Amino acid sequence: MTDTVISSHKREVVIGFERPFVVIGERINPTGRKLLAAEMAAGDFSRVISDVQAQLEAGAHMLDVNAGIPLADEPAILAETVKLVQSLTDVPLSIDSSIVAALEAGLSVYKGKALVNSVTGEEDRLETVLPLVKKYGAAVVAISNDETGISQDPNVRFEIARKIVNRAADYGIPACDVVVDPLVMPIGAVSTSGRQVFELCHRLQKELKVNTTCGASNVSFGLPNRNGVNAAFMSMAIASGMTSAITNPLHTEIMTAIMGADVLMGHDQDCMRWIRKFREVPAPGADGAEARGRRETRRRRVEA
Repeated sequence: MTDTVISSHKREVVIGFERPFVVIGERINPTGRKLLAAEMAAGDFSRVISDVQAQLEAGAHMLDVNAGIPLADEPAILAETVKLVQSLTDVPLSIDSSIVAALEAGLSVYKGKALVNSVTGEEDRLETVLPLVKKYGAAVVAISNDETGISQDPNVRFEIARKIVNRAADYGIPACDVVVDPLVMPIGAVSTSGRQVFELCHRLQKELKVNTTCGASNVSFGLPNRNGVNAAFMSMAIASGMTSAITNPLHTEIMTAIMGADVLMGHDQDCMRWIRKFREVPAPGADGAEARGRRETRRRRVEA
């Protein structure tokens, strides 16, 4: 079985087929967040600090850090953000940028083994990002599109993923350090997008033997009650073999769906994480007999 190890200077997180699902918090990203973008560009990281704390409290295992702000010095801001976040928490980070100079700036200050987000199958990206990944001993997210765009054919996306895995090997990067993003398209625009991802996750695990991730909220773009769709998608994706996702851990429905899927996949030993999270606490003053009575009543109702 394939394990992808990501680390900070103090802690490891392992993404793997037989391990609990890894939630990568998406909130430290100024895309679509005008206030956050303006603050980060001005050197104000107070909202970043609050986002770090909120995501950790909600159960994120890793954090994605992005500083993509138009007309700003992205390499400098990303490096500063990475240093700040690592001073606040010991969870590992995903360093996220489409600009190679920014990726290198973030990697150069990172303590540990980062996850680089991301590389595509385009030749110029392969030739510039993969050497960086090797240089800094990182892992990398491989997005399954190339110069031809995003194919609606899962077989084409699979072959692009295979190409990236093979090219990574040419640079000395093992398959266990390549986490493939099968690309989640909005279900409201592409009615088969869910099935495409589920099929790809299964093949990527069985044939390429690589871990997977995605931008999970993309699936519900443009729909009402997005969290309901996202939660259903996460459960089905995990059942299909997906092993991590970049998502918003502040949405309770999604985190509950992920934890429930871990239980049903056998990735929560004796259901202990679920029990610790949701165990009913006896009311103040209730003695043991009263608590047992309530449990017995519930049991009889279930059996009936």
